[in-house]
Amino acid sequence: MSELYLLVLLIFISALLYSSVGHGGASAYLASMALLGVAPETMRPAALVLNVAVAFIALYKFYRVGAFSARLFFPLAIAAMPMAFVGGLATLPSHIYKPVIGLVLLYAAWVVFRRSRQIYQVNLSLPNPPVLLAMGGVLGLLSGLTGVGGGIFLSPLLLFFRWAEVRVISGVSAAFILVNSLSGLAGVMTKSPALPSTLPYWILAAVIGGYIGAEYGSKRLATPAIRKALAVVLLIAGGKMLLA
Repeated sequence: MSELYLLVLLIFISALLYSSVGHGGASAYLASMALLGVAPETMRPAALVLNVAVAFIALYKFYRVGAFSARLFFPLAIAAMPMAFVGGLATLPSHIYKPVIGLVLLYAAWVVFRRSRQIYQVNLSLPNPPVLLAMGGVLGLLSGLTGVGGGIFLSPLLLFFRWAEVRVISGVSAAFILVNSLSGLAGVMTKSPALPSTLPYWILAAVIGGYIGAEYGSKRLATPAIRKALAVVLLIAGGKMLLA
């Protein structure tokens, strides 16, 4: 029973931190489950379910304050959703993709943190739709393969190219994570995986944490603070990938 309480607490903290930057927190949920010995076959579908709940709340909160760009989101999502489904059907050896993704995330964390105090100027010219479609397809596949929503990869890319204001990137990431998680979950569920009996408790913790985090991220956190929080999120996710 103590392990249940500890996992619920870890999920709450993860949802609170990740939702403040428009993320669902799947990478942190997976790390917490692995730490406490959750059955591997239940981890990916459970993490995606939690991701859906938190990403929906984050999207609602950021969208309400105008932090969203349909021009940026839809080309990404159109290509990402089918690829996330394909990724959910596939299984790759963890020793192949985890070290590479972990190093990429750690590098992204360093870049985001280094730039957190710099003046952020939005690049007013968005890329051509084919570029966004290609990016969405690649990120969607990664999302389905790893059991995360893809925002952990999308946010640093959008910040690097400066295609939107920081809060808008958080809103777009939340929407991207939501549709990818739903698509990836559909792919995973075709294999009829078992879901843990304690999942309702996990969902409740994620919803409460996600609501608090998204409320502060969408309204109260200053832009540099959001970028620093994102750097922490990327650091945690990258470390999890390398150590898992």
